[in-house]
Amino acid sequence: MLRSLLLLAAFFGFTAVALGAFAAHGLKSQLSADLLAVFQTGVHYQMVHALALLGVALLSLHVPGRALLLAGGLFVLGILLFSGSLYLLSLTGVRGLGIVTPFGGLAFLGGWVSLGVAAWGLGAR
Repeated sequence: MLRSLLLLAAFFGFTAVALGAFAAHGLKSQLSADLLAVFQTGVHYQMVHALALLGVALLSLHVPGRALLLAGGLFVLGILLFSGSLYLLSLTGVRGLGIVTPFGGLAFLGGWVSLGVAAWGLGAR
């Protein structure tokens, strides 16, 4: 679990920086201000949750249990659905893709709840 979560954190962190630079330099003149903001929201949430994945990976060294694995999986799912749908929406202009975004947000919320459950379990020790 540790290696997979660290690799995913590194991948999503790297791609968040690359996509942010792409938006700032390559898309600034191609997209409307509204669509550029949508793209940047995807980048922001991707980076925050890449860092959350890093935290989950490091916690997994000391905290056993499935709650952390679930948190990591939900953060990955959230990045793919939330940020991915925002990237596609802003690049294609297809507004119907926005229906996917809330499912990514729910995955993020579930990840944070799972992380909380893991933390709650520490108090029982």
